[in-house]
Amino acid sequence: GSKDVFGKAAADDLFITIFNRSRTEEINVEIEVGDLCCGGLHEVFGAVTDTEIVRGKMKVAVSPLQGLLFERKKETKKLPRMAGILLHPTSLPSKYGIGDFGTEAYKFVDFLVAAGQKVWQILPLNPVGYGYSPYQSPSAFAGNPMLIALDKLMDEGLLQKKDLKLPFVDTRSTVDFERSWNVKKKYLQRAYQNFLLTKETDDNFASFCKEQSEWLEDYALYEALKKEYKGLSWTEWPDGIKKRTTVSLEKERQHLHAEIDYEKFLQYKFFQQWHELHSYAKKNKVQIIGDMPIFLAQDSVDVWANQEIFKLDENGKPLSVAGVPPDYFSKTGQLWGNPHYRWDKMKEDDYAWWRKRIQKILQEVDIIRIDHFRGFESYWEIPGDAKTAIDGEWVKGPGLQFFQTMEEHLGKLPIIAEDLGIITDEVEELRRDCGFPGMKVLHFELYFNEMQRLGLACPQNSIIYTGTHDNNTTAGWFEEDTDHRTQAAIAALLGADSEDPQEVCQKLIEFAYAAGARAAIIPMQDILGLDSQARMNMPGTVGTNWKWCAKSSDFTAERAAELKKLCEKYKR
Repeated sequence: GSKDVFGKAAADDLFITIFNRSRTEEINVEIEVGDLCCGGLHEVFGAVTDTEIVRGKMKVAVSPLQGLLFERKKETKKLPRMAGILLHPTSLPSKYGIGDFGTEAYKFVDFLVAAGQKVWQILPLNPVGYGYSPYQSPSAFAGNPMLIALDKLMDEGLLQKKDLKLPFVDTRSTVDFERSWNVKKKYLQRAYQNFLLTKETDDNFASFCKEQSEWLEDYALYEALKKEYKGLSWTEWPDGIKKRTTVSLEKERQHLHAEIDYEKFLQYKFFQQWHELHSYAKKNKVQIIGDMPIFLAQDSVDVWANQEIFKLDENGKPLSVAGVPPDYFSKTGQLWGNPHYRWDKMKEDDYAWWRKRIQKILQEVDIIRIDHFRGFESYWEIPGDAKTAIDGEWVKGPGLQFFQTMEEHLGKLPIIAEDLGIITDEVEELRRDCGFPGMKVLHFELYFNEMQRLGLACPQNSIIYTGTHDNNTTAGWFEEDTDHRTQAAIAALLGADSEDPQEVCQKLIEFAYAAGARAAIIPMQDILGLDSQARMNMPGTVGTNWKWCAKSSDFTAERAAELKKLCEKYKR
């Protein structure tokens, strides 16, 4: 335990003194204190009102010749502490070349339990889009059929063991999406043909199609049309289909009936298998954190089917698109290309589309991480024909009223706000007003501040990470993305050897577990101490992302025991 200057036992505490030596001038003081404390500060003598620490800084006006003594305000409400692992299901081991909802997923839940972990965080489960990104999906409601477990279809009798003869058994640590999907598609089509033999007696399929019809009908038709028109964007389809006239859509539904039914089958099996896996996790007291990108892909069923709620021209092309200005990841910013919402139009029906979207994802996961939360306060709006994200402007989003409307209809929402990147006091205020925990990513937090100090004090109502799917691995970050001075300071803070990135990685994991945040979530790559070759995504690039996958031998009893010791030591 802690001791005072006399060697007596004492609780940790922190005081900040400020003195204005001017005889005549009031001074507005802004001090970087995020490495020392978080939350609020109380002026001991009542000379000024309590002050909140916002984005690591305290601000206070000090009168002439005034001295102030601030004490850290203690958080009286104790939130449950927990730990978890970030691992997308595609990164699970699989002989089929891409992770799925089969045996290895259940083994991973068992590993989490053995390791004392209470959380499994995943990326969006929706179908992947351009570059196999789960953040550019053709649907905000559908599931990714790549994740359907073929072995489970065999257990159901929809495939035979002899059907599953593989042209290769993939044991590499990267996913070859194209090859794996081409092989898997053949088996899924065979399973569908077998399903047709018993379809009429499968009441569950009919019920699923009826219950999910509001999004499923459009999604299945959209996917069938994408195949019919050789992958062309919906804005290039014939006018009647593009503008969704009743006659054109009905004609296509009849023409593409078989393909539409196949797409419904894939969704039926996806959600059946996911719900079984999710139930297994719940039974073992493991919560799933899902991921919900704020924006949608332009070439998606959601934009095609709801053109009136997006900023589009008469041909369906975006008038303005989303992205972020120049930042840590890119000197020209990130041009995402997603069309912006017409928030004024959405407000007219209490954001009905958004309510359906949030309701749907809450059927699939326990907690939602909202990607790019800051877009609800203000979003970067870029002209639709721009080549980079530089020439944009900040435009006010729907703000607190949006989340109040959601809670009026849906009740208290279990949301984590991804509050990374260019964050302002207004974004921080919105997050606090909503009561959502924010994110503390150590790769972003451990830098020399204005006072030339390095460290982090973490509020309870936050989730701490070493890095996320968008970051380098911790070993890679330490080796490649930090200078020698910062490396030495981080190693000293952690009590690690600055020449040993793997030791730094393990010590940083312990640092996260020791922090005050209610949850500590670590990417699986960091638990394995892997270098930058195992990075999941490099924002602003296409072609090499989303491919990392684990091996069965990574999930050892020894590794689980080490994590469980950390959970016990830091009461997680």
